[in-house]
This record gives sequence, structure tokens and C-alpha cells, in this order.
Amino acid sequence: MEESRFWHKNYPEGMPTQVHIPNQSLYHFLDQATQKYPDHQAVIFMNQQLTYCELKERVDRFATALHVLGVKKGDRVAIMLPNCPQTVIAYYAVIRLGAIVVMNNPLYVERELLYQLNNSGAETIIFLDQFQPKISNIKSQTSLKVFISTGISDYLAMPAMLPAPETQPVLNPPPGTDILCFEDLLQKNSPKPPEVELDFEKELAVLQYTGGTTGVSKGAMLTHKNLVANVLQTGAWLTICKEARERFFCVLPFYHVFAMTTCMNLSIYLSSAMILIPRLELNNLLKLINDYRPTIFQAVPSLYVAIISHPEVQQYDLSSISCCLSGGAPLPIEVQEKFEAITGGKLVEGYGLTEAAPVTHCNPIEGKKVNGSIGLAFPNTDVKIVEVEKGLEEVPLGETGELCIKGPQVMKGYWHMPEETAAALRDGWLYTGDIARMDEQGFTYIVDRKKDMVITWGYNVYPREVEEVLYQHPKVKEAAVIGIPDATRGEVIKAFIVLKEGQQATKEEIAGFCRKNLANYKVPRKIEFRSELPKSPVGKILRRMLSEETKQP
Repeated sequence: MEESRFWHKNYPEGMPTQVHIPNQSLYHFLDQATQKYPDHQAVIFMNQQLTYCELKERVDRFATALHVLGVKKGDRVAIMLPNCPQTVIAYYAVIRLGAIVVMNNPLYVERELLYQLNNSGAETIIFLDQFQPKISNIKSQTSLKVFISTGISDYLAMPAMLPAPETQPVLNPPPGTDILCFEDLLQKNSPKPPEVELDFEKELAVLQYTGGTTGVSKGAMLTHKNLVANVLQTGAWLTICKEARERFFCVLPFYHVFAMTTCMNLSIYLSSAMILIPRLELNNLLKLINDYRPTIFQAVPSLYVAIISHPEVQQYDLSSISCCLSGGAPLPIEVQEKFEAITGGKLVEGYGLTEAAPVTHCNPIEGKKVNGSIGLAFPNTDVKIVEVEKGLEEVPLGETGELCIKGPQVMKGYWHMPEETAAALRDGWLYTGDIARMDEQGFTYIVDRKKDMVITWGYNVYPREVEEVLYQHPKVKEAAVIGIPDATRGEVIKAFIVLKEGQQATKEEIAGFCRKNLANYKVPRKIEFRSELPKSPVGKILRRMLSEETKQP
């Protein structure tokens, strides 16, 4: 197999072609960092901080609390939080117990959230207090039993931990409410959760939801090994990063798998500090970089575009940034060059997908890189490009086909979806749905998508899901959704609509209906009414023809 990985010859000097993947969980990285650097900054949040010793104590206390509340190995625990200390604490506490994290996007509307909660079967949810009305409206339609609320203001001043109680209390919610307080649970429980035996290779750590071409979200089953492997692969790839020396600028939300691995988990593996940003506001973001001096900044292309386009960017000192990974969408060469000129750091494009925890490729930080490519396959990772129709035969170098991945970071399958799992995983290979080519040096280029997927602000949006919402509007007869290029967002959603006979509607009416039923980034930014839509001889609406029309001058 090693002979087939000819791209290794373009690895920078000292880059390992194989990374040892130990039999452990992500929690081991936290335990290790605490032993080596107990007083080192782990979390920085709004002028407050937690050391590794303080973070681990809170993780262990919360794990104990969850155990007392009945959470056990294999249970699904939903987390619906922005980037704040509670997110890190809750995530690692669930991992510590051997339960399964289900990360939920706080931007989701009730319909979207309800599906994920019911599909996962989560019985416990940790959420931001401002989302309580949303949770209250749907809880009777779910299997949720335990509700834990927290607020951003809780950590504007890091609360001190009381001495650990000798015995664990019986935790009952106050009379008249069924909502527990996150901070109360920390204070009332000891940092001594039970030990749990796990099969790290087979048992799940995270159920990470991704879109589907059918419009149904799929839960990618990520094992402890998947997540540990991708952290170690990414850590090996970022050759200029040093243990206990880095500061990660965490503006991408941790409920996004790219940030989960390359910001939160990688930071703890490297015993580094996380600068947590709960909300993206560009002026504040630039000020925080200027003041807190982060060294690592992972983002999507649209955010790099926003920074270099900011009219006052030269007034801020961004020179602390040394290493950046761009993912989620293609990175324009001019954006890369200008960002590197402004910061003096190195920005490289990579590639990944939820089903691979997520990173599979990246351009080297040091050594040879090829602009316009997604770079070389990670250590321990095999790649092949196969013909699109049946996916059986590999195509020659330079020719296009479907990109397939094999490696320790590839998911176990889709939660309760055997048919979809069988289609995506074949003989150990993950069929990505992306059309790619590989050159003679082993650099890979994404040229198209087999799936009708739109990437906006780094988020995947599947047209079918938006179309299904549009079809629920009483005036809509037919609908088709595509992505169109946008300088800031990468792509935006455009909807083509045919109204029912005799009906009239405005673009504002349609957009307002979508806002009630979709997360904001999925709402069409462009709406066009038509008398008919292009169709195949059997009556299938042809999105590709609509896409081609928008590309014409």
C-alpha cells in the first residue's frame, strides 16, 4: 500500500507518512495536557480564562453530574451552544462518560432541531438560556428528559469551584420547573466520575449531522478512533505548530465538524489556548486578533475574504497569525496571497467532509504547495479516483472521477441508515460525491460536485431540503434551488418558483416563509418567479440547466 501513496514524495522534510493512532479517547488529550501544563491557559473567553487544571476539574464535575442524572455509555447527549467555555466542558464530559455527543446548530429553527433530536434519540440536552422558548415548544415531541441551561453571562467572570462534596446529591429540578442550571451542577458534584471501559475503535463518540441529497439530514457515526486519528493527522501536518506555544482563534462554531477537530480538539492535543468567539462580528474579530495575539486561525474562505476586504484592516496588527487552514469551499488564490501579505502567516487550502472527521487533504504549510488544489492526502490516508457511473474502475492520473477516501478518520456509517451507509462506504472506501482529478505529483483538485450541494459561509446546504420547505407554501406549485457564486459567502441560495394558477406572491413573502422554517444561511437570497421550469423527458426538474443559465453572460 505504501508504494501506491506516491504523493508522499512531496511531503515536506520530517513529515511522517504514518501516524501512530493510540487506543484512547479525546479525553486523554485533556488529561495529558493537565498533567504536563496544569497552569497553562486552556480557555480565554471575554477577558476571562481557565487553566488546564481548572478546565479538567469542570469537565470531571460535569461528567459526574451527568452520571448522577442517569447518562451512561452509549446515550446521546445534545449540545446546543455557541463557542463558550460550557461547550468545551460539556463536550469533554460526555466523551469522558462514553456517551455520544450530538452537536446541534443553535441557528436551527424548531423543525430542523426536532428532526435531529428525534433521529438521534437524545434524552439530555445542554442549551443556551436564550434558546429556552425554542426547546420548550418542541420538547413534548421529543424523547428529551433532562434539560440543562446555561448563559453567556455565567462565564463573564469565571466562577470559583466550591470544595468537592463527599457524596453526590440527588439532583431534582426546582419545583415548577424541569430545567437544571449548568453551573449548579458543577458546584454540587465532585470531580470523580466513574471509569468507563470503551472499545475506542468501534464505539461512537460523536453523532455529527450532515445534509443529504434527499433533503434528510444524516448522522455520521464518528468513533473515538476517528476523532483521535484526525487530530493526530492534523497535528502532524501543521509542522510549524509547537506544543504549549499556540493560541487558537476559535471563531468557527464548534458544532461545525471542521472547527470541532481543527480548533477545539487540536488545541487541547497541543496543550494550547483557545480564544473563544461566540458570535462573528468583524470589527470585534479584528480587535480581538490585535489584542489577544492568536497564532492559529482556521476559517472558511468567506471569512478570509471579509477580513482582507475590511476598509480598516490595516489599522489592526494581525502579525501574530502564523498558520491558517482554509476549508469548506474553494480558496481563491488572490485571497490566499493577500491574507498572507497582511498577516505574514501561511494560509493553505485543505479538504474534508463530515464523514471523515473531517480532514483528508491539505497543502503543506512548509514545502511544496499547489495553489488551486486541495493538496496532498494526509498520513495514513489512501485516495483513489474512480469513474462516476459505477465507481468500480480507477481513472488514469489527470482524468476526472469521483474522489474516494480510506483511512482511520473515515466514519463507521450513518446512524440508522443502512442503505445510505452502503452507498457511501464500499469495501472500506468512502465515496465522497465530489468530482476530482489528481496530477502526477499527487496533488488533488476538486472540479465539480456529484451531489447538488451548495456551500455558503462554509456550511453545506442541500437544495432538496430548501425545496421541500418551499413546497409547503400554499401558493407554490413547483420549486428548484441552486447555488450561485457570491464574492463574500462563496455561494448563495437562489430559488426558482412556479406559482399555482391564479396565485400571486412577492419575493419577501417567500423569503419570510423560509425564515420561519430554515436556518438563516439556508434561506434563498435570490428568488425568481417563472411560468415553468426546465424538465427531463420524464418530468424531472433539471437544476443543472438552471445553473448553466446563471453562468451565461
